[in-house]
Amino acid sequence: MAKTRPFDAAEYLDSSEAIAAYLSEAFETNDPSFITEAIGAAARARGMSALAKDTGLSRENLYKALSSEGHPEFGTIMKVLGSLGVELRAEPKVAKVA
Repeated sequence: MAKTRPFDAAEYLDSSEAIAAYLSEAFETNDPSFITEAIGAAARARGMSALAKDTGLSRENLYKALSSEGHPEFGTIMKVLGSLGVELRAEPKVAKVA
């Protein structure tokens, strides 16, 4: 039997462009739990210790806040995204054609 390991997106997020594309896809789901988990994967890709130092937040709090069960404050999200080299942007919704 072949041995497999769980998929971890963090292994593939090796640039700000890759992180931005991954998070953009996550935002389109409108699923807060999935979005938080995606931001956590991007954070792990960059390294939680470096991220903690850059944001002034503890590693433990980052791990907890950025898990699928986490409920991070918006300020935490903004600090993390800034440290990851990405930013949020607002765009008008595109109307779906019936």
